[in-house]
Amino acid sequence: MLEITKLEESVEIFKALGSEVRLQLLELLREYPQMNLNELAAKLGITNGALTGHMKKLERAGLVQVTAEGGGHGNGKVCRILQDDLLVHLQGGERQQEQSYDIEIPVGHYIAHEVCPTCGIATHQSLVGEVDDPRAFTYPERFEARILWFTKGYVEYEIPNQLPGRTVVDRLTLSMEISSEAPGVNSDWPSEITFQINETQVGTWVSPGDFGDVPGVFTPDWWLRGWNQYGLRKTLTIDRAGTFLDGRKISEITIRELQLDYQSRLNFRMQAEERNGRAGGLTIFGREFGNYNQDIQVQVSYEPVSEENKGHRKPETYRANLCDQHKFCASRSVLLGTE
Repeated sequence: MLEITKLEESVEIFKALGSEVRLQLLELLREYPQMNLNELAAKLGITNGALTGHMKKLERAGLVQVTAEGGGHGNGKVCRILQDDLLVHLQGGERQQEQSYDIEIPVGHYIAHEVCPTCGIATHQSLVGEVDDPRAFTYPERFEARILWFTKGYVEYEIPNQLPGRTVVDRLTLSMEISSEAPGVNSDWPSEITFQINETQVGTWVSPGDFGDVPGVFTPDWWLRGWNQYGLRKTLTIDRAGTFLDGRKISEITIRELQLDYQSRLNFRMQAEERNGRAGGLTIFGREFGNYNQDIQVQVSYEPVSEENKGHRKPETYRANLCDQHKFCASRSVLLGTE
């Protein structure tokens, strides 16, 4: 997702979107993730020369990418969208003062999991263990995983807490490429996927299917064509106004309710739920797989503790949880910096 906080620095983007033809072009690329210039020109009913002008404006705005594949002319130039979502903050003054850090978590670096077949996990070079064997999710090679999938269950990741002392999380943003998990592939295979921060379920998204109509842009050549090829990039944002997926509110859970500060665990769970006796599964694509060359991208925005945001977290409860989870043997003063 592309976020705009300074309108004056985004003029090229607004210019690029100020054309009905370019909006139609983007709609086509959303429907058909990889099209060459000749196909696009034919669909739009315009000449290749006119299309080139439109594409250059979209490229300058950072919205699309044109790559040469197999030739230098229309049939050999493939186009794809770089940004799935565009979020404009019209009241950006306060956000411009936010402090934040970014981190990318590889898909195999989960700290907890529970999965049911069909399932599997693979690096960029090969499968880890055997397909449909949940034990593969415990093998050491899973730390190099670039894709994983399961019909029912969850994976949970720990977001490193790098907040300076006496600060609280003001906004949490996570971006990942995900889809359903069907036997084989099936673009019409709905799956209810829930998102959870620590013990709080913050929202649910219904994935439309498991996609394999065309090869993923970054999916390696050895990967079977009858397996899931790419997903949809989804951006989960939790801030003071609620929880949003791709800019649309999916729950009223706010960042204040999560009470996250410089001492908190920051655990993120994705779970494929079973509804009416059926589970649609979950596939998570990482770097060198799918259509987006990324792992799970996280941005943590924070601000100093104040009377307004300090919340009501119970330090004694947290202290016990921390000791249980990590088997720390430390006094209160060492663990929390207090007497």
